[in-house]
Amino acid sequence: QVQLVESGGGLGQPGGSLRLSCAASRTIFIFSAYTIKWYRQAPGKERELVATTISGGNTNYADSVKGRFTVSRDNAKNTVYLQMNSLKPEDTAVYYCSLRDRGTDYWGQGTRVIVSS
Repeated sequence: QVQLVESGGGLGQPGGSLRLSCAASRTIFIFSAYTIKWYRQAPGKERELVATTISGGNTNYADSVKGRFTVSRDNAKNTVYLQMNSLKPEDTAVYYCSLRDRGTDYWGQGTRVIVSS
């Protein structure tokens, strides 16, 4: 069973930074082959795709975070990171990572980010 564990959320200040982590279980033996996606959902809003990293190393970002967020991966540690810089209050949301394995999407439990003074 694929397990994803997220961490790194909390309270950030406008203009500050946070780093989120998504660690996958050891049942994934070739982590580098997987595409990992970061989503977020704010109260009263639809889920938004924030960033994607694929096995070839390419990354994609939503316009709302482009230039501020960076996704990276450490395949040896089965971990994906989301570096969040220049935080804005509108970044406040629950952040999730997601991975697809054999046609099934797996999700972490989510980590809450609040950006406020």
